[in-house]
Amino acid sequence: MPTARDQALLSACKRHELMLPRCKDCGRFHFYSRAVCPNCWSSSLEWVKANGRGNLYSYVINHRPAPCFESQAPYVIAIVELDGGVRMMSNLIGVDPDPAKLPVDMPLEATFEDASPEISLPRFRPAQR
Repeated sequence: MPTARDQALLSACKRHELMLPRCKDCGRFHFYSRAVCPNCWSSSLEWVKANGRGNLYSYVINHRPAPCFESQAPYVIAIVELDGGVRMMSNLIGVDPDPAKLPVDMPLEATFEDASPEISLPRFRPAQR
């Protein structure tokens, strides 16, 4: 169940924008949303639009999907290191679930999947640089 703190992220995703929390005191980004900065413990936080670019940090190819995702298997669950240094878990799309095609540090960019009329999910694909 989403919390009030998550509403900025969820609203941005619905607009197909990626937002990240940033500390107004130390200037560092973090992800996921928290009440205080995990770096300096300040409660002075703001949401900032991210450029949606990053690199593949790690991944797993899931061959045993969760219920309701059987038709998508196999699929890639990835840790993406975003510009700004934070890491976010998501799915990769637009690339075969083959380790030979998933080099670590591969440039990625955010895209969005409209899961329902109310919810859009951030996904990542190989960057078109």
